[in-house]
Amino acid sequence: MIKIDNTPYPSFGILLVDDELAWLRSLRLTLERSAGISNIRTCADSRQVMDILDEGGIGLILLDLTMPGLGGEELLTLIGEQHQDIQVIVISGLNQLETAVRCIKQGAFDYFVKTDAQEHITKGVLHAIRTREMQSVNDGMRQRILSGELENPEAFEDIASVSPTMLAVFQYVEAVAASSQPVLVTGESGVGKELVAKAVHQVSGRKGPLVSVNVAGLDDTSFSDTLFGHKRGAFTGAATARAGMIEQAYGGTLFLDEIGDLSLQSQVKLLRLLQEGEYFPLGSDRPKLMQARVVVATHQDLPEKVQRGEFRKDLFYRLCAHHVHVPPLRERKADIPVLLDRFLEEAAAEFGKRKPAIPKELPVHLSTYAFPGNVRELRGMVFDAVSTHKAKVLSMQSFLKAMRREHELVDESALAGGGARPFAGLEPLPTIAESTVLLIEEAMERAKGNQTLAARMLGISQPALSKRLKQLKS
Repeated sequence: MIKIDNTPYPSFGILLVDDELAWLRSLRLTLERSAGISNIRTCADSRQVMDILDEGGIGLILLDLTMPGLGGEELLTLIGEQHQDIQVIVISGLNQLETAVRCIKQGAFDYFVKTDAQEHITKGVLHAIRTREMQSVNDGMRQRILSGELENPEAFEDIASVSPTMLAVFQYVEAVAASSQPVLVTGESGVGKELVAKAVHQVSGRKGPLVSVNVAGLDDTSFSDTLFGHKRGAFTGAATARAGMIEQAYGGTLFLDEIGDLSLQSQVKLLRLLQEGEYFPLGSDRPKLMQARVVVATHQDLPEKVQRGEFRKDLFYRLCAHHVHVPPLRERKADIPVLLDRFLEEAAAEFGKRKPAIPKELPVHLSTYAFPGNVRELRGMVFDAVSTHKAKVLSMQSFLKAMRREHELVDESALAGGGARPFAGLEPLPTIAESTVLLIEEAMERAKGNQTLAARMLGISQPALSKRLKQLKS
């Protein structure tokens, strides 16, 4: 469906085998013009097919049955024996049910008759391509999980992480990057979904640019004009023609951020674009072929929006052909020291200062915080701290202030909602002495045994906490 610049589509070759040269030319032109399929070879002599396959690079064969020299059914058997990973679609001049059943039993992926509509055959070929791509994704995932390594680590340099969860995300990105199908990136605000989209584009090897569009707030007309562009005179004020973002992303990747905010009207247009692979600039009656890979992202719960009728179910399933979920920072706290060091370097460079030393208590203290704003919130904390930094060692005060402010916001929210009752489920109520013990134990657990941090959490001095701990042990 999507042709990528000078890079052949699909990534594997498609071999057309038929002794009728006119039919070969016709089928090739149909696949190229209506589906953007360009990685095509033709063969009019069936006796050469096995030699071509031995050269490698072929993933799909469109095979005629009735040919001189070596018949199609005989070839189908040989291909099944020697090249089991290659899919075969039989396209016969005979509409015979018995022959079709026999070919499918011999391993043919599909069966068509030459009198079938060209559109019908093209859809069958695209289905075979998507199936082959999904098989490659699954095979790639198995290999990467077993090896535990990345083939393109440089593509993920902007996402500082040592988390096994994120490594699994990177491996999946590598597995699906070469596919032409859309990628859905989900995760809370601030986790770095746009960096994942950038990595998908980089690993894909596409030569065109990564073009990003935030679709939140775009009405249907703005969405159409932004993506599809317009001809001169298409509407009042359109004095000149303008290329849309799809055209600007030629040969590359189109990244649509905040896809969960897209209106239902615009969702219909996006669905049609993904299904047909073509679009009409505003004011034009000539379709253009989409020549970009689509990646979308959202922080919203799309299945829930589907249930509420706010997001089309068919579009959701079309978008999540490949689904990447980026976990929140609170679920990968091992990344906090790495991110802290990365952001300190960036902030020091921006403010023209020497990179400060990190207090040893800071990473531990940060690990006790839930980070509702995720990686973006941590970055903001670091930049704020470095902006006022003067000493050799980075001060913790701005971090503590930011975390305290967030706790106050949470407390106010709880009160506004009717009041928090943390002891509502306890029967009987713990005594004051018992509650104190439980609070101290929880604070020490969160602070990983650091009394200074635990004391700060409890709002008492370190000596006071030390005294209480001694009392508990006695």
